[in-house]
Parts: sequence; structure tokens; C-alpha cells
Amino acid sequence: MESLFEQTDIIRQKGRRWRKIRNISFLVLFSGLIVWLGIQYYYPCSKGVVTGKLTFLAPIGLIYKTYEGKLIQTDNQSPEDDEIQLNEFKFSITKKRIAAQLAQSGGKTVALHYTEYFKSLPWRGYSHFVVNEIVSISENKEIKGVEIIADGANVKNADLIVNK
Repeated sequence: MESLFEQTDIIRQKGRRWRKIRNISFLVLFSGLIVWLGIQYYYPCSKGVVTGKLTFLAPIGLIYKTYEGKLIQTDNQSPEDDEIQLNEFKFSITKKRIAAQLAQSGGKTVALHYTEYFKSLPWRGYSHFVVNEIVSISENKEIKGVEIIADGANVKNADLIVNK
């Protein structure tokens, strides 16, 4: 028969073991959460260059002023020969120097180097795509003979047709 002292000592050892398991489990889950959040917000998932016509650039934000822009990519061919697909590329800029250069090139064809993140942060802008540098700015590469076919209210999903 065990004494009362031995029984309480066994109970204390079991309690210490469960506390140790609980603390290690919490530490592993917390570390996993930190790594997951770090990957979601700080690890770039892709980098590349996009080319198109700059249509919009404006400083947006109450606390963190970032520049948000839109670029229309018009070189994408659709399955049919006489149509061109119109894609809009939304991006954010955090550097004022790049935004100032782009502000001078509204309506021109620009090539921008961007980094894509899984999630956006307030000080990085609203978009997942963050422009790092300007590759080139040119006035050519315009599509001539283009008309937009739309049904009045649905101009966003309009078909862009090249007249031959």
C-alpha cells in the first residue's frame, strides 16, 4: 500500500508531464502559425514583367499612402482570329520615385517589373501585385482600328474587336 505522500507525488509527476506536453504543443502550433503568416504576407509567390497601357494611377489610403494603378493589357489574342482579349492588371506602388515617373506616362505603353504576394498589407497597398521598377516606357504599340462593343451598362465586360 502506497502512502499518501507517494500518491500525491505520482499525481504531481503526471500533472507536470501533461503541462510539458501542453506547452510543447502550444509552442509548435504558435510557431506554425507564425511561419504560415510569414509566408502569406512576406514571401513572394511570383515575380515578372507586365506590359500594357497605363490608364489609372492615384495615391490611396488614410494612414499609409500607396499608389494604386491599373494597366490594360491588349496584346492577348483570343481563340477567334478577329478578337483581342482585354485584361486589366491592378497593382500597387510603394516608392514615390516610381509613382512620379509613371504619373508622367499616362496613356503610354509601359513595362513594369512586379512582385506578387499571397496577401496584401496596408503599407504595401491594396493589390497583391507590387511594382518594383519600371522596365520601359514607350509611345508606340497602340492598337489601331479598335472599337469596343458593349451593351450600354456592361462596359466592363465589353468585347474588344479589331476592325480589319
